[in-house]
Amino acid sequence: MALRKQIFAQSEYYHLYNRGTEKRIIFLDEKDYNHFLYLMYLCNTEKSITLRDISEFFDREETIVDVGAFCLMPNHFHILIHEKMKNGISTYMRKLLTGYSMYFNKKYKRTGKLYEGVFKSIHINKDTYFKYLYSYIHLNPAKLIDKNWKEAENKKTSYLLEYVFSYQYSSLKEYLGLKFKIINPKPFPNYFLKPNEHKKELLEWLNFSNT
Repeated sequence: MALRKQIFAQSEYYHLYNRGTEKRIIFLDEKDYNHFLYLMYLCNTEKSITLRDISEFFDREETIVDVGAFCLMPNHFHILIHEKMKNGISTYMRKLLTGYSMYFNKKYKRTGKLYEGVFKSIHINKDTYFKYLYSYIHLNPAKLIDKNWKEAENKKTSYLLEYVFSYQYSSLKEYLGLKFKIINPKPFPNYFLKPNEHKKELLEWLNFSNT
């Protein structure tokens, strides 16, 4: 079993990501995406989780991490996260990835590892990297309609932006609706207060990639 080299420090911020082993698809249908999102919410607790015992009245109580942004893609995911308490990230990701792997393997009648080793992490210690990550994570879905959009000279910026904002499996929908379920933006730099500010920021990044 691979061991993690990076130790997560309390009150620090990290970019987490991983993909399916051998670049395999890990979200095959809408139910798969929604189950991972459900687990992202459910696993953010110190409580032990047994899905069959969870009811609509389940109370997570105190959360163990703060999620600032996320995006699920067919064969990988990105999560911007804050270490809220000691071992919070490690505990959260263990619950999340184990729970989803068990669900996936049972549903598709497979065995073996689902992910490409231990999830990857990058420590975020610069304001400029924070803003870059926010846009990078939320613009990931643009690759689904044009994988080379960054290099394209005549990209359809408005179409790409419309697709990104309609994508159902990223935290952008929570920011735009201001209904925070999985994410908690309070511990993160308060860059974008209103929906139109999100649109402006992402549009600037789309245009910047033209140059």
